[in-house]
Amino acid sequence: MRILAINDLSCVGKCSLAASLPIVSACGIECNVLPTAILSTHTGGFTGYTFRDLTEDFPPILAHWKQLGLTFDCIYSGYLGSIEQIDLVLAIKREFLKDGGLFIVDPVMGDNGNLYAGFTPAHVEKMKDLCRQANFILPNMTEACYLTNTPYPLHLQDADDILQKLQQLTSHPIVTGIPNEKTISLFFIDENGQKRTLTHENVEGFFCGAGDVFASAFVGSIMRGKSISTAVELCSDFVASVIRRSQKEVPDKRYGLNFEAEIYPFLQKLNS
Repeated sequence: MRILAINDLSCVGKCSLAASLPIVSACGIECNVLPTAILSTHTGGFTGYTFRDLTEDFPPILAHWKQLGLTFDCIYSGYLGSIEQIDLVLAIKREFLKDGGLFIVDPVMGDNGNLYAGFTPAHVEKMKDLCRQANFILPNMTEACYLTNTPYPLHLQDADDILQKLQQLTSHPIVTGIPNEKTISLFFIDENGQKRTLTHENVEGFFCGAGDVFASAFVGSIMRGKSISTAVELCSDFVASVIRRSQKEVPDKRYGLNFEAEIYPFLQKLNS
């Protein structure tokens, strides 16, 4: 089984592809990558980082893959820094995703109620087009609000409304990072079409890469044949354990979560 992860690569800081490659591989699935950009560090808390857009490298890479006859059982997309890259991912899905394969979109666009620098309303509209092609989308609270033109922030009582709006884009949205006093929740549509909420303790602090850890574990779990409910529960428990450990063991949270130490317990549950 072969998946393709399309995302940025930070040389330092365990997010994006630096999370997807080890986590998906640990699930026993071949993880191929297509970097959308390369950064010296991720952007969460660091200054002076370098950034190189890799859009111009896509055509020769894809031409070589086509020559090799490569196809993928799943394509998972994350950070796409331009409308051009979104169009390229749509083309990659058409060209390289196997019949019956899964297309999973993490519509990375913003956080804390704001779009990331350089992202515009036109980018949001194009991201909606990408989400319409997906089997699953994994927006955070900010991205869910932009995708549905809903005021930020969301609350627990907004679950039914926001999921109903997101279902106009795809049948199975999963919205992460909904805070409520001492808890943090996610909303999702399960395999029976039911709206569901899962809640964990909201650990105080900034934990860069938590969404990437969840998304990567979800890709691995769903490709291992787990139901949506089981996959979401496994992955949310995994992220909660990673955050609790990281709060105690990682002095400088900018360098990423200690997900490696929690992979074995996660795999034990995945394989049971």
